Amino acid sequence: MEFLKTCILRRHACTAVCFWRSQVVQKSSARKISTTSSRSTVMPAWVIDKYGNNEVLRFTQNMMIPIIHYPNEVIIKVHAASVNPIDVNMRSGYGATALNMKRDPLHIRTKGEEFPLTLGRDVSGVVMECGLDVRYFKPGDEVWAAVPPWKQGTLSEFVVVSGNEVSHKPRSLTHTQAASLPYVALTAWSAINKVGGLNDKNCTGKRVLILGASGGVGTFAIQVMKAWDAHVTAVCSRDASELVRKLGADDVLDYKSGNMEEQLKSLKPFDFILDNVGGSTETWALSFLKKWSGATYVTLVTPFLLNMDRLGIADGMLQTGVTVGSKTLKHFWQGVHYRWAFFMASGPYLDDIAQLVDAGKEAAHEEAFHCEILSPSAEENVQCTRNPCTDAKTR
Repeated sequence: MEFLKTCILRRHACTAVCFWRSQVVQKSSARKISTTSSRSTVMPAWVIDKYGNNEVLRFTQNMMIPIIHYPNEVIIKVHAASVNPIDVNMRSGYGATALNMKRDPLHIRTKGEEFPLTLGRDVSGVVMECGLDVRYFKPGDEVWAAVPPWKQGTLSEFVVVSGNEVSHKPRSLTHTQAASLPYVALTAWSAINKVGGLNDKNCTGKRVLILGASGGVGTFAIQVMKAWDAHVTAVCSRDASELVRKLGADDVLDYKSGNMEEQLKSLKPFDFILDNVGGSTETWALSFLKKWSGATYVTLVTPFLLNMDRLGIADGMLQTGVTVGSKTLKHFWQGVHYRWAFFMASGPYLDDIAQLVDAGKEAAHEEAFHCEILSPSAEENVQCTRNPCTDAKTR
């Protein structure tokens, strides 16, 4: 089956855990970090020193190598990293208020102490060192992960992450291919499984509508839904219709070919809608759900971070709570469920995704763009993958 090997390859882009998480590995207590220089305490990285446009990006050879602060952390030598729309938005300052609150809940630090800030969320590489409480990984393991946006990113030679955010890399993928999946896969998984409540046991025959189906999250979601035997209707532009059909979509609608609502009226109601577009879509999309049947609408386009950037922490959280609460209650009385979903970093979820990848039910496309992000003089240059067709609105 070519299902998973076409989202990574195309991604130009918990209870249960996989068997290897039940195996405790023996690890050496010695600290062994391999850098481009055997005695170096610094590494190459792409960083920003302030928020702005592309001009704020700076390549440095002198970023400090990360160290383990907590016993559940691991240090990964980056073999491949990728660029997501969230990185572009963060470069411009999107979400800075909420992310700084997460970095410094007590407001001890002064403004701007998050800099120099390394961007990049996806990573595929090799474990170099493990904290004392890490039991499922050992130095030398090939792993992949998606780093939460409040942490230092992956566009560097090394990155430190929590052990519960890491998973063993799918054996069937190269590092470059693997680096194109974690962030979009976990975002889709959060929306479908954690928030939407869908899984391989309750999806058979369900009618699913995916808005913005040709982006990174959308293409992954198509493949998961089809692996779970759902009927998938994908909405995208005409030039992406061939792609989503190859990924398994049963019906494909071109949002540019006419009134979207009129096209959907000719189809049966849906059990689940995943909205990667946002904006005006939620004003009409919920009317195409099956009423009083547990049908659910999940959107990944929310005002949460923007509210906090615009209004501050307290007022932003209050406005967000009022917005989601009122919409949830309004649609509940109309017989459908309204939900927001967000990216969730999770090693166990990546374990499940890796199983789908190795079973051939999720895919990565070789058209994924990759480039060297470190200097040509580096002993082992990190590779960066980017999905040219990922719509920034899907974040």
